[in-house]
Amino acid sequence: MKELVDYGVMAVLAVMSFVAFAVAFERFIVLLRTKPERFKSRALLEKHLTKRLYVIATVASVAPYVGLLGTVIGILMTFYAIGQKGFVDTKEIMVGLALALKATAAGLLVAIPAVMLYNYLSRKVKEKLLDFEAQHGREGV
Repeated sequence: MKELVDYGVMAVLAVMSFVAFAVAFERFIVLLRTKPERFKSRALLEKHLTKRLYVIATVASVAPYVGLLGTVIGILMTFYAIGQKGFVDTKEIMVGLALALKATAAGLLVAIPAVMLYNYLSRKVKEKLLDFEAQHGREGV
């Protein structure tokens, strides 16, 4: 059961990380290829540029909670094992807690780059929108 929870949490975090990086890469390519002058309105340009950015933001905000869930489950399982045996083995407790905490660390390792990617891409979107406004004036708003 412990391995199932441990590998399950790590698998979810790995999938979230892969999705965030894939979307970020795709959005980066779109930002490079997008020419603001090809759009008739600022709204259409903004819609085009911000597509799927919410996925990266969602990964960034949810990943620490997934890691925390893995930690809590790991700690509960460690305490349950101690309760079942009826004695306290310090080594077993420390190993169980250390393994449980790795889920939180993994969640943070997924979330931190996702936040950085989201902030970078959001800034690039703002720059493209400013380019549009500079070319079209305020009437394009």
